[in-house]
Amino acid sequence: MKFTKMHGLGNDYVYVDTFAETVTNPRALAVAMSRPHYGVGADGLVLIGPSAEADFAMRMFNADGSEGEMCGNAARCIGKYVYERGLTRKTRLTLATRGGTKALELQVSGGRVERVTVDMGEPTLAPAGIPVDLPGDVVQDHPLVVMGRTWAITCVGMGNPHAVIFVDDPQSIDVHGIGARIESDPLFPNRTNVEFVRVVRRDLLEMRVWERGSGETLACGTGAAASLVAAVMHGAADRRAVVRLAGGELLIDWDAHSNRVHQSGPAAFVFDGVWLEA
Repeated sequence: MKFTKMHGLGNDYVYVDTFAETVTNPRALAVAMSRPHYGVGADGLVLIGPSAEADFAMRMFNADGSEGEMCGNAARCIGKYVYERGLTRKTRLTLATRGGTKALELQVSGGRVERVTVDMGEPTLAPAGIPVDLPGDVVQDHPLVVMGRTWAITCVGMGNPHAVIFVDDPQSIDVHGIGARIESDPLFPNRTNVEFVRVVRRDLLEMRVWERGSGETLACGTGAAASLVAAVMHGAADRRAVVRLAGGELLIDWDAHSNRVHQSGPAAFVFDGVWLEA
């Protein structure tokens, strides 16, 4: 089975073109291929395929085999893949995901996709839609005790669930310990992604992320979007800001008129390979 490894700011996935390849058990394949040393090594598996309602469809599976609703970095990589591999000549595409259909705009120069902007849709703030098992219209600064400390969580849905926590220094946080506990907290019926965010300036956020099903990753597009939304809710940031992650920077724009969040950043090929299935 042929595959391609790509990354968006270091958030790396194995991509399989299901127009040409057949994947019968994507959950097991995600675990096997994502495994460092024994597999390809990645944050998960992404399948690119046909869609009845969009130009293409995406299914993404985390490193633990669980299926996610949406991945912003993967969406950008798919935009680059389908254009540069000749599956489309469009520079404006639609992509069907479990988190809804997303619109992609490709910045092309010399036949190469240099940057992709993804319309992430409107953020979900109602607890039932995220989902998070709490009452009220929004979850903002809800106290959650983890590892002997109270964390103020703000919950945002970006097609998938996020718990955003504002901290003085994300680099000093035990992301692995705290992130794993919050991910699986009973408050979150479908588990959650966890972002630790510092507001550097109104137009610049710094973020570390614990991704549901994969652990700490170098970047998370939906997490960056959720972090900006949460920062705006707190009155701490402008609606257009750069989010600085371990793997690089994303530009996030939450439009006041349409209420839609746009995420813009690069995508890159790493290598092509052949998976020798047992």
